[in-house]
Formats: sequence, C-alpha cells, structure tokens
Amino acid sequence: MGAIKKWISQYSGHLRSYKFIYYINNLLNRKKLQRNQSIYEKYGLQKSIFSSIGKSDFEISSSDIPWLDRPTGKEKLTTSSFYKQASFDLKENLDNFINEGFMVLKGFYNQEEVDRLNQEIETLIHSDKVNFNYTGKKIMESFKYSELIDKEYFRNKKLLELLNFIMGKQIAPFHTINFIEGSEQKAHSDSIHMTTEPEGYLIAAWTALEKTSENNGPLFYYPGSHKLPYITCQDYDSGNNRWVIGKNSYKKYEDKIEELIKEHQLKKEYFYAEPGDVFIWHANLLHGGDPIKQKGLMRKSMVAHYFCEDVICYHEISQRPALIPNVE
Repeated sequence: MGAIKKWISQYSGHLRSYKFIYYINNLLNRKKLQRNQSIYEKYGLQKSIFSSIGKSDFEISSSDIPWLDRPTGKEKLTTSSFYKQASFDLKENLDNFINEGFMVLKGFYNQEEVDRLNQEIETLIHSDKVNFNYTGKKIMESFKYSELIDKEYFRNKKLLELLNFIMGKQIAPFHTINFIEGSEQKAHSDSIHMTTEPEGYLIAAWTALEKTSENNGPLFYYPGSHKLPYITCQDYDSGNNRWVIGKNSYKKYEDKIEELIKEHQLKKEYFYAEPGDVFIWHANLLHGGDPIKQKGLMRKSMVAHYFCEDVICYHEISQRPALIPNVE
C-alpha cells in the first residue's frame, strides 16, 4: 500500500484524471474512511464512502457554518471568556480574522525552534524518507516521518488551542506541506483542494522558516476575500463527469479566481515574514506565492491544514474523500 501511495503522490500523468485510481486508493484506506459512514448519514448523503464526492452531491448546503462567520460572530467573540482574557495583540488578531480572514502570530517560534525544524526536514530528505511530490515543489506529510514535527509543530498545543477556539469545533489535524523554495502558486482558496460540508470547517497555519522578501517569492493574499462565495467545480466549466476529472480543471479554476479578483477589485497584499512567524488563514481566503525573482533563493516554510471533526471532508478538485490520519 505504501508503494501505491507514493506512486499517486509523485505521478503527474494523465491517469491522475481517472476517478477509478482514487477509488482503488480509497479501498486501500478503508479504515480511515469508516468515520465517514456516520457523518454521511448525519448530513443525509446517500453515497458509498469509497466513491468520488464533490459539491454536486449536496443539493442544499448546510447552514451550520463556523461561528465566527455568522452575523453574530463578532458579538459572541467579544463576550467570550477566551477573548476577554487574551492579550491586546491576540484580540486584534481575532478581530482581524473575522474582518480580513487572517491573523499573524509574530515570533510564535524562536530561532532555535526554526533551526531545529529546518534541520529535521534536511535529515528526512537526505535519508529518503520524504521527497517532493509531482509538483516538484511540495514535500507532503513530513509529520508522519518525524515525531519532532508531529508533536512540536503540527500538533503544537498552544496552536491547537487557538485553532479550536477560532473554529468552534474540535480540530482534526490533516496534513503538512513543506517548501524549500516559494510555491509560485497562483491565487486560490484552500477550499477547492480541501473542502468541507458544511462549508468553512478548514483552517491553515503557515510557518515561515526563512526570511521572505520580494525576491524569493513571498506569500500574498487578498484581505476580506474570505467573505466571497466559495468557488467549486459547479461554478466554472470543470469538465468533470462520472468517470474523469476534467482536463485542465485546475487551470480553469485559476482563471475563474482571476475573474473574481478583478470583478471585486480585490487588493493584493504581501506577508514579508521573519523566521518563526505564523500566518493563520480562513478556509476561503484567496492567497498564493509570488514568482521567484532571483533564481536560487530559498523560502523555507511549512503549512499545516486542519479539518474539523464531525463534518464531511473531501477534495473538490480531485473529487475524493479526505483521508484523515490517526483514525482507525
């Protein structure tokens, strides 16, 4: 099974568009998908837990959105005991998460912790325990091969406590992606890749492991874009059908996002981070990585994604159910 997972991660050919490949992978991960049986029933989804899944399977989306996204979110936030006891900086961050869709935890990790994580990634690469996936940019799920990354960073207790509060549900750590250089990824919402029903029960924490500048492909984002409707394969000509994922579906999605940015005249901003800073963003915040202007420059970082428990978790682009780790 490990060999098949590795092949799926690194293979970039046309077979990635065939849904039966993912169906086979789902069967091999039946234990991790068993949790979905009761959750599907909870939301009235009459579908096999091994089958493809997408937004088109939900005629009406649930109104059970995250508490901070509701009209009463700001009022409930400011009257909560967590908020009242928070520092001035954290209160500003929580307010900003509601208004702009992100928060910045300056110096969350010290330089020693940053160095330790960078060294751990180098060790994993040199020992061939991890490698770049088919994009050539991303090192997937390093936490599975390192107790240090898993416990001290991915499942950092202080971070999880904050994320649990923000989401209003128990967090289910999903996966990590490590970068050695900038992603150079065009504007997107994580919810096209990691989707939930009800919508919005995903959150990400991006950790800077190197100083970023305009030359090494800094992270960019569009403040307030999280308040726009979620874009799914239903909103553009994805080409999906029962058997395949549409050709150039993701490129067409990117084009749709560019149209959205122009239509709403969204303002692009940059996060010029120091090592150890953590950028937390909303499930629907539009963001990406600028082109690397000076070749050879690195921009080491790690992003961790967290679903919430008791919601349906899937991948809208590849039309497959999410495999939540540590669920037997």
